Amino acid sequence: MKDFFKVASIEQVLDLRNKFPKLETITVPLADACGRISGASIVAPENLPGFRRATMDGYAVRAASTFGATESNPAYLTIVGASRMGESPNFSVKTGEAARISTGAMLPEGADSVVMVEHTEALDATTLEIYRSAAPGQYVVQPGEDFAREDIVLTEGQPLRPQEIGLLAAFGIDSVQVCRQPVIAVISTGDEVTPITEPLHPGKVRDINTHTLSALIRTCGATPVSYGIISDDRESLQRILTVAAEASDMVLISGGSSVGSRDVTIDALSHLSDTHILIHGISISPGKPTILATFHRKAIWGLPGHVVSTMVVFLKVVRPFIHHISGAPPTRFQGSVRSARLSRNVASAQGRVDYIRVKLRESEGGLMADPILGKSGLINTMVKADGLVEIGLNVEGLNEGALVEVELLV
Repeated sequence: MKDFFKVASIEQVLDLRNKFPKLETITVPLADACGRISGASIVAPENLPGFRRATMDGYAVRAASTFGATESNPAYLTIVGASRMGESPNFSVKTGEAARISTGAMLPEGADSVVMVEHTEALDATTLEIYRSAAPGQYVVQPGEDFAREDIVLTEGQPLRPQEIGLLAAFGIDSVQVCRQPVIAVISTGDEVTPITEPLHPGKVRDINTHTLSALIRTCGATPVSYGIISDDRESLQRILTVAAEASDMVLISGGSSVGSRDVTIDALSHLSDTHILIHGISISPGKPTILATFHRKAIWGLPGHVVSTMVVFLKVVRPFIHHISGAPPTRFQGSVRSARLSRNVASAQGRVDYIRVKLRESEGGLMADPILGKSGLINTMVKADGLVEIGLNVEGLNEGALVEVELLV
């Protein structure tokens, strides 16, 4: 099994997403749908709005009644009623007539525009002076102008943001079909790893990865479940792996993925039935000794033990797989990007993609990216960083002043 370690490119790894099925859909109340992924397309059951509505306080008129009106030559109209919010006017507006109207109220029959109240003056209870002409449709929303009946208003895989929730509410839709949120198992391995609540003895390290990975999983809209710390023992890991994979949609194992005397994860996976090792090694730094296996059509990840490596691999590789099974479009959760210039030279080895941590700062010349150099076991390089800069597979490094794209960290 030691000879299996053959690195794959990020692109080759991401191409494997389609090997894993998307999760089933469920129906949830509209109040619980924000942040979820739509599980089906939704067609508008009616026009929105369903009637002509005013977008300004003023007077509903026939536009032709106001043509040529100016401050020096105003038009005079007869006020025949008022259209109030939540009511259907029981009168019509004819040429030479007007009706008071509030923002959002329904236009009376015959009216085709609204004159702002600021451009009018009521001379008495029935006489209106207008000193600016109106165009047909002015300050009016037409039926179906927002969405027409049978328009596709939501597509399958569309994230449900507050604005989509409001849209569904506008149609009276009180429940919605969404993709089920994944349950992701998290397992830490290593004889040296100890729970964060226990005293730290010489030679031991606290279990950073369980808590870091669980937090990252939550940012993906998924639910983490910790299966604790497993010693460097193949049979113990194999037993807990079987349980975790049965109860979850994906499993993340931190530690034990390196090639050497303690490559426990690869051994445990190799002894599980119905398991196929897809990847052992990715051409990235940090994070090269990463494992991807399939077990009962679920992804099992063996992640490096060093916390920075684990975080980088999660953000660049694992996260797209979670989004895939969640039903989200591939580009939905890509990090925000800022352009900046490097403040110093950065070396890189060809044959791998390097992800360097940078801190952003404003300068007279614009936004600068200060590289934060350090080993993959030092979490301070992520704590201090605002984002990651990618150095390509066949690039030997980047020069000071180079314009780079910084993917902002979550």
